Order: sequence, then C-alpha cells, then structure tokens
Amino acid sequence: MLFNSFSFLVYFPIVTTLYFLLPHRLRWQMLLLSSCIFYMWFIPKYILVLALTIVIDYFAGILIESAPAKSKKVYLIVSIVSTCMVLFAFKYFNFFTANFALLADFFGLNYPAYTLEIILPIGLSFHTFQSLSYVIEVYRGNQRAEHHFGIYALYVMFYPQLVAGPIERPQNLLHQFYEKHTFDYARISSGLKLMAFGMFKKVVIADRLAILVNQVYDNPTAYNGLGLIIATLFFAFQIYCDFSGYSDIAIGAAEVMGFKLMKNFDRPYFAKSISEFWKRWHISLSTWFKDYLYISLGGNRCGGLRMYFNLFLTFLVSGLWHGASWNYVIWGALNGFYLVFALATVSPREKICKLLQMHRYPLLLKTWQISITFALIAFSWIFFRAPDLATALYIVQHLFNVSELSNLLFSSAQFNQITLFGNYTGMSGRELLSAMLLLMLLTAIHLRQRHHTIREELSLRPFYIRWPLYYALVMSIIFWGVYGENQFIYFQF
Repeated sequence: MLFNSFSFLVYFPIVTTLYFLLPHRLRWQMLLLSSCIFYMWFIPKYILVLALTIVIDYFAGILIESAPAKSKKVYLIVSIVSTCMVLFAFKYFNFFTANFALLADFFGLNYPAYTLEIILPIGLSFHTFQSLSYVIEVYRGNQRAEHHFGIYALYVMFYPQLVAGPIERPQNLLHQFYEKHTFDYARISSGLKLMAFGMFKKVVIADRLAILVNQVYDNPTAYNGLGLIIATLFFAFQIYCDFSGYSDIAIGAAEVMGFKLMKNFDRPYFAKSISEFWKRWHISLSTWFKDYLYISLGGNRCGGLRMYFNLFLTFLVSGLWHGASWNYVIWGALNGFYLVFALATVSPREKICKLLQMHRYPLLLKTWQISITFALIAFSWIFFRAPDLATALYIVQHLFNVSELSNLLFSSAQFNQITLFGNYTGMSGRELLSAMLLLMLLTAIHLRQRHHTIREELSLRPFYIRWPLYYALVMSIIFWGVYGENQFIYFQF
C-alpha cells in the first residue's frame, strides 16, 4: 500500500482509531494484522518470505542468548547467513550469475547463466537489515532476546516503517510495543503535521520534478548539456523529497499512535563535507553500516591504509545493498572515494584555506563547502538514477557540453528566458518555473530549520498565522499534487 494512495487515506484513520479504541492487551495483535494487510497489498504471497526471515531470527535470538559463549558466534553466523541467503536469492542471484557467465566467457569457459524469474519483494533489504540488527544486538549483549513471537514479528513488520525504514534498532523500538500509549491531542496533531509535510514533499515536489527527470533520463540522447545538468540537479532534490517525504510520513504515522521512530534526514544538502552529508542522509542506514560493518572491520582504530580500505569497502557494500547493478556499485565506490580522498587531503586543504585566509570570510567558505559537496553528491546520483551503466556513462560524457548556454544567456530581449530554459529541457516554461519556485520554498524552509523543526517553528507563531499555513499546505497537496502510480523510489530496495 502506498502512502500517497487513496487506500492509505482510508486505511490509516481506521487503524489508528482501532488502536485507541482497543484495550492495551489487544493492540499489538491489531497492529500485527494491520501490518500484514499493509504488506500483502502489494504481492500477498511474499508475506511468506517475510515470515521466513522472522522465524529464522526469532529463534536465533533465543538460541544466542541461552547458548554458552563458544556457541553464540555459531548461531549468529547461521542466522546472518540464512537471512542473507533469502536476500541473495531474490535480489542478487541473477546479477551474480550473469556476471560469472560473462567472466567465464572472457576466459573461454562455458558457464550457463541460470536466472530466477521472480520479483523482488517490496522493502526486502530494509526488513532484512532490521532483523539482522536484532540478532547482532542480542549477540553483543545490548538487547535481551524477545520471547514473545508476536511482538518480535511486529518489530520487523511495523507498518509505518516496514517498506522503506527508518531501519530501527531493537533497543529503540521493541520496548515501545509493551508501553501503553494514550490519546494525546498535541502528539497526534504534531504527527499529522509531519505526515502532511512529508506528503507535500512527495506529491507536490518530488513527483513534479520526476516529470522532467524521467523524460530526460529515459531518453538522454535527445538532450545535451544544459538539459542533462538540470535533470540531474532536479533528481538530487527529487530523491531527497521522495525519500525524506516517506520518512516523514512513517515517523508521523507512528507518532500519532505514540511510537517514536529515529530521525532519518537532517537537511543533508546543507552539509559542508561528504562525511557530514552521510551523517545527515538516510541516517538509519548510514549508522547501520557504521555500527555493524565499518566498526566490525576495525573502523578507524586501524589507521592508515586499512582505515581507508574499511571505509571504501563499507560504501562499496552500501552501493550493492541498494541494487544488484553495476550502477549502484559505482555509485557506492564513488562516494567511498570521495570520503577517502577528503581524509587523505585534510592537511593540504587546510593549508590552502590558511594561505587564502578563508577564515576571514566564514560565510563565503561555508557557501563554497556546501556547493562543492552538493555538486559531488549530485554527480554521483547520475549512476543511481540512470537505468543502466551505458546510459550513466553517456550522461557523464555529455553533461558538460553546454554550448547552447551562450544562446540562452545572450538571446535577444524579446525572448522569455524561462521559456528558453524550457525549450532546452523539454518542460514548458510554466512547469519549469513552478519547479524552481518549489525548490526555492524548500530551501527557505530548511534555512528556517537551523535551530527548530518546521513544526516547532510554526508552534511559536500565533494561530492566525499557523492555521492559514496549514490550510495552504493541505490545499497544495490536493490541487498541486501529482497523483497516479508514483511509487516511492526506495520501495525498489
């Protein structure tokens, strides 16, 4: 079930109303049943795949907790391998067999490329990682094994964050299913406001930007230079508004019922470095890889080349986690390279800043750092968005061919500049102007959120300012929203 669908518009108030009407002892059962319905709305039979991973890690947690020290690691490895094999079969089997076949053919060997004709279950990577975090935390002694099978199943299947996160840790979420949450007007109002803002980002901004992005990236040879640049920049904002919009709706829906999910985005495009960007973007996944892979490899305790290797490998795996495609592997490798290069060049970059006395112009320095970080991230999104590697390489090769820019800048005065931009990008002048105004609005909102969230900011204003803004938000969703089969981008992972 999509958050931006009429089905969810009916589903959410029914589930929430039942949650508060039922006695506390029956709420977990209702939530589990509702989560099953929510997931089965896509492909019903794939609930069995989810059930399999739940059963594996439920019993693994109990065995790890009760086993002697020497056996704990064995149960952990069995659990991780078993759960990852399910993910491998659905997501990576065809990719690896196809590449093995190509490698065998290169060496003159005959290796038949068997493929599985199966569809990737929605959100499989997300609930696999949430399940793995549970067994790892039990193994480390940070979480007691959950003996209530229904509660554990709900931890993995909790419908607001089931499909695309945030990827929760058991310490944060499991205990909340035992707590009694009362009807609280202020909390419910706050959650609904966050859901509305998330919906605005998704259907008004992300899906409107998608019109141009899809048009250009589905047929890049029809465009050159400026059109490719604008589509790439628009995609940077599309994927942010799409995914952070989903996270806002998920966090807000959980908050309405009294559950607190972790923050997943923190104005990432205001980051002054690649390292800071990954502390602000998809925080639940970034911290997952840091806690369970990077630190396990030795993290920065190793120092030198080994630390760089650990960092690069973590991002390489992160790229593969996103998809079974060389596009995603290159995207992960590119971000890993950014980080390693930044760490390796700290000293010379500091010397250059000192030589240029950039410390005397802090605003200029900050603007430069944010701009460079955004440009690097936007460039890496090309490999994330392009349907295949050949398309990504074509876009990279033609991205900076902006010979038509002179025609645009030095055109005669009688031509409307916005209309000319539209001619070069495939959008009407009105559509392009609307998209730019929406991005300016989003940037202004983020600037206002330096010290307070948008909800906190509005709560400080008198009602005659707050309520017209709430009304405008809802009306923009209704009348400006782009509706249809616009699935959230991260559902494919």
